[in-house]
Amino acid sequence: MIEAVVFDMDGLLIDSEPLWQRARIEAFGAGRLRWTEEDQQAVMGTSTIGWATMLAERLEHEYTVDEVIDRVTDQMIRFYHTLTPVMPGAVELLEQLNGHLPLGLASGSPYRLIDAALAGAGWTGVFSEVMSSDEVAQGKPAPDIYLEIARRLDVPAGAIAIFEDSANGILAGHAAGVRVIAVPGDYASPQADVLDKADRVIQSLHDFSLDMLDLM
Repeated sequence: MIEAVVFDMDGLLIDSEPLWQRARIEAFGAGRLRWTEEDQQAVMGTSTIGWATMLAERLEHEYTVDEVIDRVTDQMIRFYHTLTPVMPGAVELLEQLNGHLPLGLASGSPYRLIDAALAGAGWTGVFSEVMSSDEVAQGKPAPDIYLEIARRLDVPAGAIAIFEDSANGILAGHAAGVRVIAVPGDYASPQADVLDKADRVIQSLHDFSLDMLDLM
């Protein structure tokens, strides 16, 4: 029986992946940084240190990893102050679940960006536990963040259902032993062999219904 539900944030609840692409380029200039959609897919769902280290290498270490994080995060927060784009079905899904089960958030973003996104979406206080991958040794696809949030929720991993859109997130959930509901996005849909590791695949958050949890 499912006792708690945990969500990824970027690309799942918040339509932020196109913003991340813009933020990384605008923070340093298109003439200085070449960052492709393939690069974006490679770092989706990983920790802040993971993508920032890759970016610093692309910039030939002209900036430190901390400087890369600050510049890109500042740009993302500027975007969120203007508009926080919520994924279709996210509001309705959280309304369905809120009050029925404890809700958690497990994101690869740093806390100040998570806070800005939740505030912009009007979701401050919705989640019982909010975690950033920055708190654990390894980001997704390692299982660390899901194992730790299960501990904090005091729920066995096998009794947690997670919602994920990225390949790294699906693999992290599978490795942690939680129940994975995959919602592949248009921006970067995981390969079939990754989707096969999910317990259920839905095409939109609108497709979710509470009885799905009874069948997991």
